[in-house]
Amino acid sequence: MTLLLGLDLGTSSAKATLFDADAGQTIATTAREYPISKPAPDRAEQNPDHWWQAAVAITRAVTSQTGRRNVAAISFSGQMHGTVLLNAAGAPVHPAIIWADQRTATTCPQLINALGPAQYADLTGTLPATGFFGATLLWLAQHQPELLAQTWQAILPKDYLRYKMTGEAATDISDAAGTGIFDIRRQSWAEPILSAVGLPVDILPPVLASTAVAGGLTTAAAAELGLPAGIPVVAGCADQPAQAIGNGLIEPGQTSVTTGSGGQVFTPVRPGSVQPDPRLHVFNHATPEMWYVLGAILSAGLSLRWLRGITGLASTDNAYAILSAEAAQTPPGANGLIFLPHLSGERTPHMDPLARGGFIGLTHYHSRGHLARAVMEGVAMTLRQALDLTLALGGTTSQIIAAGGGAESDVWRQIQADVFGLPLRQSLLKEQAGIGAALLAGVGAGVYPNLAEACQQVVQHGPVTEPDPAAHTRYTELYQRFEQLYPRLRNDFHWLGKLE
Repeated sequence: MTLLLGLDLGTSSAKATLFDADAGQTIATTAREYPISKPAPDRAEQNPDHWWQAAVAITRAVTSQTGRRNVAAISFSGQMHGTVLLNAAGAPVHPAIIWADQRTATTCPQLINALGPAQYADLTGTLPATGFFGATLLWLAQHQPELLAQTWQAILPKDYLRYKMTGEAATDISDAAGTGIFDIRRQSWAEPILSAVGLPVDILPPVLASTAVAGGLTTAAAAELGLPAGIPVVAGCADQPAQAIGNGLIEPGQTSVTTGSGGQVFTPVRPGSVQPDPRLHVFNHATPEMWYVLGAILSAGLSLRWLRGITGLASTDNAYAILSAEAAQTPPGANGLIFLPHLSGERTPHMDPLARGGFIGLTHYHSRGHLARAVMEGVAMTLRQALDLTLALGGTTSQIIAAGGGAESDVWRQIQADVFGLPLRQSLLKEQAGIGAALLAGVGAGVYPNLAEACQQVVQHGPVTEPDPAAHTRYTELYQRFEQLYPRLRNDFHWLGKLE
């Protein structure tokens, strides 16, 4: 039994996946939550040691469940964009500033102006957004330079776990690409940007291939984790490409739509085959010969979770099943009700932190089922906006891989197929990011020859959900109206934002 350990460092919890490479299946999973600190309204921070404590607990839990400690390799999936500052002793000098932090609203334009938006996006594949690693470093340089003066290495969240295991500071190509200060073509730090804004390059870590062995598990770390020392620790990757690996998306011509807390549209592309669009992100994939185009919306499943709360179902165990059943009894279009899911601002396609959500067309006739249907449709419409932009940039696809918790709802999956006008095939693997991390560990340790072979052996997809032609026609008409709503309401959203 060849065991691979994938650790997925998320925003709210860390998850461990213990994967049996010989059987091609997960044999144990567990998770542990940790808090987000909000010391000010525009701040979002976490204690890196909470991540390590969670990693220790879940690693011990999955090995205890199985009674097996003979792990062949370890690797990681991690929340993107966040910033961890280490001093010369390897200790954090400040809480980690994570992707949800908004303090960098002033430094993002400064970064962009360093080269101009077109040249910046061409170099890095993206324009920086609030919470991005590069924008955070610039904010620190301007507002808390004493922290950077103490910094030996600035790394990303999952890299802290790997540092604790190996004593070696580094990042990987996919996480580096998400910093907004990485040259995606040269696969190195973007020195023209760093020089223009005066950021020090010497605190930036070496960049490894995602499948590279970054070091062996140290004796001290092994004792904490309850594992043998010397296990190969593989670099790992950012959570989006890790999830894509778990869904089998490592070649062009494939697209996934993930309906988790947020929503993502992910399309692998050949390097140099696309020109970046500021409404999207073009990043290096975990496989060095591939890029990917990413469209991201901020409140997908979170929109339905919000509805669950305000309709009094928060403590009901089968709340989502109830909402899905009621939505299934409601016709396409929710009897004239539209929902804008911009509850936390929006990235793709608007790139507007002040965008707002709302129900349009409410009447006395509308019930909870109408609200649920409208939420599912509004999220699907916004994902279609991201999908249209992504496919315009990254080529065509004949089928969508549906992932995330939303894909487990039959009605929501059918709504997405009808809105997109494309068949959906559900991913059958659970914890795709953790499995993606485990497969990276397997490639790094030589268990698999490459990621393509690993995916071929492991990835599983369910039956196809075909679009209903009549519903697609109805949704296409609705979509044309939906696209007009944000532009009409943008100034009102911005005015309302000033009242908060």
